[in-house]
Amino acid sequence: MITVHHLNNSRSQRVLWLLEELGLAYDIKKYQRDAVTMLAPPELMRVHPLGKSPVITDHTAEGDITVAESGAIVDYLVERYGNGGLVPQPHTAERRQYTYWLHFAEGTAMPPLLMKLIFDRIKSTKMPFFAKPIAKAIANSVLASFVDPNLNRQLDFMEAELMKTEWFAGPEFTAADIQMSFPLEAAQQRAGLNASRPKLMEFLKKIHARPAYKKALERGGPYSFAAD
Repeated sequence: MITVHHLNNSRSQRVLWLLEELGLAYDIKKYQRDAVTMLAPPELMRVHPLGKSPVITDHTAEGDITVAESGAIVDYLVERYGNGGLVPQPHTAERRQYTYWLHFAEGTAMPPLLMKLIFDRIKSTKMPFFAKPIAKAIANSVLASFVDPNLNRQLDFMEAELMKTEWFAGPEFTAADIQMSFPLEAAQQRAGLNASRPKLMEFLKKIHARPAYKKALERGGPYSFAAD
């Protein structure tokens, strides 16, 4: 049995979805973000020293195996329980694309989205009145000169890639599409992803319509990113 240490409104929703796609039995231990800081609660540090989600514990005959980091969890679950599904055949162009997008999601797509979240919050954070214009000016400058151009470049790149093929790793749905779901959902909420990029919006509609995605939402609870 697998236990998912699930944080509300987080990347761990992808893990629930993957488990549903694989048809695996699992339990959920739910954690709530701090209402003010939006950080994970300290209880998660008892599971993994960094105290972040997602984390899974696989209760195997050999003992408990704890795996953290979205990409590592995807690799572990697909390799151990996938029976060849949700991953292209080795030594193929599709497999190379699969590996690329599996790492692109967190290594390239998420950093500017996180930066945008931080600098947008700086603009609305309470602070002494004399500091507000300075902080806002700095935040706007960083967003305009670095963050937003990077986000637009990445979204254009992803849009162009999905004009070539049905899914990110080729004609078949794979775990790379699950991994790519969160940055695109976050981009729709934070970075202006809209109908001007129809292929990315079509991707979101398709994944949100999958029965396994819907089942994961039912089990995981509120997830504000699940909107087309």
